Order: sequence, then structure tokens, then C-alpha cells
Amino acid sequence: MRLLLAILFTVPVFAQAPAASAEQSPPPAQQPAQAAPAAQQPTQDAPAAPQPAPATPAAQQPSTSAPAAAETKAAESPEPTTEPWITGSLYLGYRTLTDIRGSFQEYRSVVDLGEGPKLLDINFTILDPKKRFFDRIDAWGSGWGDDPYESAHVNARKAKLYEFSFDYRNLAYFNAVPSFANPFAPGGFDEQSFDIRKHILSVDLSLFPAKHITPYIAFDRNSNSGTGIEPWAQDANNVYPVPTILSDSTNNYRAGVRFEYDRFHVTLEQGGTTFKDEDQAYNNTYQPGIPTTIFGQTLSLNYLRQWYGIRGHSIYSKAMLTARPASWIDIYAQFLYSQPKTDVNFSEIASGNFVNLASLLFYSGQVTIGTGAANQPHTTANGGFEMRPFRRLRILESLMTDRLHDAASPLVAEQLLLNPTTAGPNIITSLNYTQFVNYNQQEVDAIYDFSHGITARVGYRFVWGDAQVLAGDLSQRGLVVPGQLQRNIGLAGFTYRPSEKLSVHLDFEGGGSDRIYFRTSLNNYYQGRARARYQVNKSLALQANFLVLNNQNPASDIRLDFQNRANALTVYWTPNNSKWVTLMAEYDRTTLRSDILYLSLPFLNTATSSYRDNAHTGTAAADFVLPHLNGAKLTVGGSFFISAGFQGAQSRPTRYYQPMARLALPVVKNVYWNTEWQYYGYGEPFYLYEGFHTHVFTTGVRITK
Repeated sequence: MRLLLAILFTVPVFAQAPAASAEQSPPPAQQPAQAAPAAQQPTQDAPAAPQPAPATPAAQQPSTSAPAAAETKAAESPEPTTEPWITGSLYLGYRTLTDIRGSFQEYRSVVDLGEGPKLLDINFTILDPKKRFFDRIDAWGSGWGDDPYESAHVNARKAKLYEFSFDYRNLAYFNAVPSFANPFAPGGFDEQSFDIRKHILSVDLSLFPAKHITPYIAFDRNSNSGTGIEPWAQDANNVYPVPTILSDSTNNYRAGVRFEYDRFHVTLEQGGTTFKDEDQAYNNTYQPGIPTTIFGQTLSLNYLRQWYGIRGHSIYSKAMLTARPASWIDIYAQFLYSQPKTDVNFSEIASGNFVNLASLLFYSGQVTIGTGAANQPHTTANGGFEMRPFRRLRILESLMTDRLHDAASPLVAEQLLLNPTTAGPNIITSLNYTQFVNYNQQEVDAIYDFSHGITARVGYRFVWGDAQVLAGDLSQRGLVVPGQLQRNIGLAGFTYRPSEKLSVHLDFEGGGSDRIYFRTSLNNYYQGRARARYQVNKSLALQANFLVLNNQNPASDIRLDFQNRANALTVYWTPNNSKWVTLMAEYDRTTLRSDILYLSLPFLNTATSSYRDNAHTGTAAADFVLPHLNGAKLTVGGSFFISAGFQGAQSRPTRYYQPMARLALPVVKNVYWNTEWQYYGYGEPFYLYEGFHTHVFTTGVRITK
């Protein structure tokens, strides 16, 4: 029941402007003006400048006695360009693996590289000397051959007429960690696993890109399909992992026009979105429940057929403006309105031996039918300006609001069967409720350049909002609960560049909250970041980064104490400005600490949840040019990750090593033979059955033109 209600609220988000998490949305001044969800990516605010036509040699100078005849001859018989009409490279190879020692499921969840022939990389550029249908086509792709990440991209343009882009990505998501939700039964039927392929397609066409008025049209599609295992749960004692078939898709159609002038830019866009989700769960075998017996009876699931059919659609309108009304001020604004609508149909048939603890009723089956509809108007707007009243002073002001409302009306009818021939209670649940989340943010910053290389920034951000959302399963406050948000934040920054060799950047943010939405939200917190880069000499450069976040919530029923730190040091070394060897090495150290109160089942006693995680990460690579082998190149290096920590009484230390070596040898002109070796080693001392290690070899030929 709760799952169905949650779907009515969450699914419609597919068609809306991006409402980043209400408490973690970055200030509008830091967001690109074209920010939008994956299903609604707009075209860029300003079209890319048209590429110049390929250089062609000038026609021979005509004689001074017959200029007109020479010009006519040159126009009728232009000399061909000397630039090649196609350039690029092609990398074809073959990958093989040694036997994977350890957990194959964990290997696929972490690495998932397969064997066989591969199109590892391709990129090329085509120029049309006569410029009939296009001036230039750029294309590139990588990972083709059933790799976890396959991509293809094409750009085509003809000066002053059109710009066209095509982007396709095929991503594999496999997750079947053996210990998830059941660490004492390795290799068994996991509580949660996914084997999904995600397909992302984007097509965009802009007309007259060099003109003041540029119309455009675009299409985006995001789809997922595959299988998995999900828990089918009636309550804490009726939980069973069942196979699942997953399928969903989102299509976004949009068109608009951009107005480009010297002092202002306007984009108007109209779009529509459709969404479809058809998930199915099934089971035909006997499975015991958790725990297996209650009052002497064994709980079980013998048969299950479950189906979700979700359909949604939305039409949205968007407008964007950037302008410079005077030399000392820039302004921007963006507005987006959408109203997605969603319909849900649900059916379920299950048989076995189940129990309803509230009424101590055992029953052998159930039939459930559910329907629902949701209407979710969503308005997002932001705007601001940058003002420069003095040469050294800049003032930035921004304001944003995000208002998301949801009206849902689910109806669920459930028929319990005491035995195959005897009907039990018939439970009908009909609800009409409204949810909403309103988020607002205002920020002002002042940036002052004291002198060459010294810049300081101070600012203030105020965040406020209110919400009414579905309550959790343990809530005693009804179906929906209200919430309030109010936070005051101070900002500061400092940049120091005394010379080209040294640069230092410092940023600080600290805030206090009177009200928050969630127990783990930022409450009384501060975070700081420091970055420094130093060019010691021509051969050696150092870079250091430091980050700290500390968050406290002293409320008597929360007692949150959270701290996260990250430190990194990077070294770039080219001995004596050598062309034969370069070295890059980076080391990261992170620590995380969290303590918070929670209610412990089954008696809802207060307990403390403690979590610790300390990690070391390192990466290094050295490139050697082998001069006696006609420019052959050898690369050696790798990375490692070591972590240790605990959550309550459990610990999950992890070690992951990935060394590598790569050799590139020239065969003939424009042909290189590449060979690469990689080792993947993963282990968890407390979950030895999740470890794996294997060697991966890739060899191939790269052809360039």
C-alpha cells in the first residue's frame, strides 16, 4: 500500500524541471542557465560560433591586363583544398581474461569487462571541399563490443544554415553483491540485484546558427530494460526475494527559438514528455518466510504474479533571458512550468501461507487490484544580476523558487483467501491527499580585487520553505506530515596569486537552521575547502586539496554528529623538462564519522547508530618514450583503494588494487600496435566470499590518418 502511494508521488517527476533536493540545491548563480532534467536538456543558451571553412589556397593572381577574365576563370575552376577530406583514428582490439578467481557476481558488480573483439575507440573528421550538404562532420565513439559503457557522437554543420548533433550511450548496470541484506547466506538468492541496460539518445537540430533568430528542434529518450531480484514484502515477517522484469522509457520532445543580439539573449521553448513503466514480478517455487515459523506455522510463498502499468505525460514551457543593459551590469532569468499527469494500474495474485499480525489471521492467498492518478504542477523560477559599481568590486544577487504540488487519488482493493475455496476479509482503501514541497533561496555575494593576485569574497544565503509529504511506516502522525525549512548561511572566500608559480584558493560556508525537513539534513554546520598549486620548477608541480564538512543536530531525539574530511596531494614530474619521461601521482585520504539516534525494532527503543569509514586512495602513472624503438611508448602505473570502518557491530574493510601496463609500438607509418595488461584484485576480510581477482589483457591496432 505504501509502495503504491509513493509511486503516485515520485513517478511524475519524469516530466518536470529539475527540482534538486530541496536542501541541497546549489545557488542559481552557480547553475548553468540551461539546467534541466535529463529528459528535458535544452539547447545551449548561445549557439556555438560557426567553424571557419577549411583553408584553401588563394587562386593565382590574375594578370593586371585581364582581371575580369581571371576572376571568372577562378570562380569557375577553383583549385581543390590541400587539406585531407578525412582525418581521424581507428582502434580495433581484442580483450581476454584469465579465470576469475572468487566471486563472479562481485566482479560484474565492480568491473564487468567482457572478452572478445572490441571497437575500443574511433574518431574522425570529414570535410566537404565543395560544401554542398555540409562543411564539417565530427564523429567519435568508444567501448563497442558489449562493454559496460558504449558511446557514439556525431556533429555536423553547414555554415549559416544548420548545426546537427547526435548522441547515443548504452550503459550496463549489473549489481548483485552476494552479502546484500543476507551476509550469512553467500551465493544464495539475493534480496536485491539488477542486470539492466540503459539506453540514452539525444538528437538536436538548430537552423541558421549565425543569425539573430535561431529556431531549433530536439528529441531525447531514456530507457531501461532488464531483469533483477526484488523483495516482495507484506510486512516484516512476509518478505520474499522474487525475480523481476524491468522496463521503462521516457521520451522528451522540444522545440524553441533563440534570439541573439549584442545586449540580450532570449530562449523560448515548448516541450512535451511521455513516460511508460511496466515492471513485473513472478514466482513459481516454494520459499520460506522470515522467520520461517510463527505460532507453529511455517510462512511461505508458493506463487506470485505482480504487474505495474504506469503511464504519464506532460507539457512544459520554458523561457530564459540574459542581458547586459549597461556595461556595469548583467542580468539573467529563467522560468519553467510543467504539469505532469500520471495513471497507475496494479494487479497482484499470490498464494502461500501468510499472516496478518495485527489481527493474528493466517491466510493462504490474496488478490489485489489498484488504480490511481496524480496531477503534479511544478513551477521553477530563478533570476539575478552581477553589478560592477567600481572597477574592483562585483556584487552578485540571485533568487530562486521551486514549487512542487501533488494531488493523488489511489484506490486499492484487496481480497484475502483463508483457503483456496474460502474468501476472507475484503479490504478497500480509497484516499485523496495533497502533497507539496516549496523551496526558496536568496543569495548575495560581494567580490573585491584588492590588488593583482588577491581577491576576497563575502556573502549571505537565506533558505526557507515548507512541505507536506507522505509519512513513514512508523509515523504516528497520520498519512502525511508537515515540515518547515529555515536556514541562514554565511559565505566567504579568498584567492591569492602572488606569481604564476603559486595559487591558493580558500572557501568557507557556515550555517544554522531553525527548522529542517529531514533528520540528516544540514542543521548547524560548516564546511571549508582549500586548494593550492605550486610550480616548484620547470620539472616539478604540486597540487593540494583539503575539504571538511561538520554537521550537528543537538535535538534530544536526533543527536546527529557528522564529520567528513578529504585530503589530496598530487605531484606532476617531468625531469629536466624531458620529453622521454613524465610522472603523475596522487594520494587521497578520507575519513567519515556519523552518530545518530534511531528507534530500534521491534519495541521502538532508542539506540545510537554509529558509522565510521576511513579510506586511502592512490593513483600513479609514468610514461616512458623509448627512443631506440622509433618512438615507442611504455606506460606503467595503477591505483589502489583501502578502507576500514564499522557500522554498529559490523565492519566492512575493503581492499581494491588495479595495476596496469601499456605498450604502444609503431608498426608502419600511421599504424600502432597497442598492448595493455590490467589486474583487478578485490577483497573484504570479513566477507571473503565476495573477493575476486583476475588479469585482463587487451591488444589491438590503432590506425591514424
